[in-house]
Amino acid sequence: MEARTTESRQVHERGAGILLPVSSLPGKYGMGTLGGEARRFVDFLKSAGQHYWQVLPVGPTAAGNSPYQSPSAFAGNPFLIDLEQLCEEGLLEKKEAEVVDWGKNPNRIEYAAIHKHRMPLLRKAHSRSGEEDSAAYREFCGAQAHWLEDYALFMALKERFCGKVWQEWNEDIKKRTPESLGKIRRELDAEIKFWKFIQFVFYRQWMQLKQYANRSGVRIVGDIPLYVSMDSADCWAHRELFLMEEDGQPAYVGGVPPDEFSEEGQNWNMPVYYWEAHEKTGFSWWKQRVAGAGSLYDKIRIDHFIGLSRYFCIPGVDAPAARGAWRTGPGEKLLRAVGEAVPVSRLIAEDLGDRNEATDRLLQQFDIPNMKVLAFAFDGKENNPHLPHCYEKNCVVYGGTHDNQPLKAFFQSDAAARRFAAHYLRLPLGRDPVWETIRMGYASVAETAIFQMQDFLRLGDGARMNTPGTISPDNWSWRVSPKALSARLARRILRMTLRYGR
Repeated sequence: MEARTTESRQVHERGAGILLPVSSLPGKYGMGTLGGEARRFVDFLKSAGQHYWQVLPVGPTAAGNSPYQSPSAFAGNPFLIDLEQLCEEGLLEKKEAEVVDWGKNPNRIEYAAIHKHRMPLLRKAHSRSGEEDSAAYREFCGAQAHWLEDYALFMALKERFCGKVWQEWNEDIKKRTPESLGKIRRELDAEIKFWKFIQFVFYRQWMQLKQYANRSGVRIVGDIPLYVSMDSADCWAHRELFLMEEDGQPAYVGGVPPDEFSEEGQNWNMPVYYWEAHEKTGFSWWKQRVAGAGSLYDKIRIDHFIGLSRYFCIPGVDAPAARGAWRTGPGEKLLRAVGEAVPVSRLIAEDLGDRNEATDRLLQQFDIPNMKVLAFAFDGKENNPHLPHCYEKNCVVYGGTHDNQPLKAFFQSDAAARRFAAHYLRLPLGRDPVWETIRMGYASVAETAIFQMQDFLRLGDGARMNTPGTISPDNWSWRVSPKALSARLARRILRMTLRYGR
């Protein structure tokens, strides 16, 4: 067991990184992928003196294109597979990818075009691959069988049932009777093999990219949501691990209560875990999940970490959040189990929101760095924990998260915050506070400083990654311009990195 406690503290080294989703990379096939542009971004990070590349979850996306609503807690996003690499391997012809209209705006992902054209190309690649006879393919399928078998069948069944949620499938398949699963596996054998092939290709390309990054001195920070989507292979295959009714509908869902940010609270419609069942298995599903993330990432940010100490339970889908209640989470028991799969020294806690003493005790006991967000710092309160003079070393400072406005837009829209920041930073009136805010984060005692690419580029609201609580084509669709990743910008970031010992 490698769980860290207050008796065994980890050594904290100063570092810095940039938050940029893989999908936001430039490229000519509609969205960022795991190919050449990703390697060029690693080169940019290296030249800027950065040690970390933080990405959003890289799992498959569903309706709304949110990486936090995925049909699998283990699978990779097929849309991130690099088509040029498939062309180099002879699985696609360049003209097959180039004749597609991927959209007119290179700074936006047009998901309608992605959904229409990406999978047919991947099916062509599969039909030409012959990978199923390779030792590498068989080894991958064997190593990942604990999730891959159910995921591939789940996706094949989604096709069979025209995209319906699994609660609306035929009763025997919904309940996974052995006879029905055996029969349907035989019927859908070809489709199941396609989905396995897709994951084999994703994982191969991802590991090639990760190895390139690590050789360049860049470590990948990945993000895993605490909860999983209701319409997922995980819920369908492991109903016993979630608080669900007999018909497959969740008895309780996660969310947050009404607060100063949301008068009605939030209902996420994501099933909550049956923690007692997880504990009886020694948290084996969680060990597998975190071990899988540990193979993909060098550091793992656990989204909604506070849900491990206590979580908000709302009775039923679409129920008002005000009807929910707090329950005690698995806390220390889960983290000790997770520490058997991946050292907890590789974790980062997203502990934003309704903090509590139990969460603070977990962070201290296991020596896990938590998050400070400068966009939350300038509310006029001098003891605000997000202000740098309140930091301890063991934390990660961010300008903002994927759910926040870029700093430029934040300061433009909040005059009071702009005034407070100008006073705190001792800025001359009228001077742009964005770079000074970045400098303040770099100068702080925080172990790591990570800022969004949008902030280094001083972009406004048009570059916002996501607006929580909304469904919009603008969410999750921003892409960086290749010309923006200039040598001049890298040199400017490098100077700051060196100046503050990061």
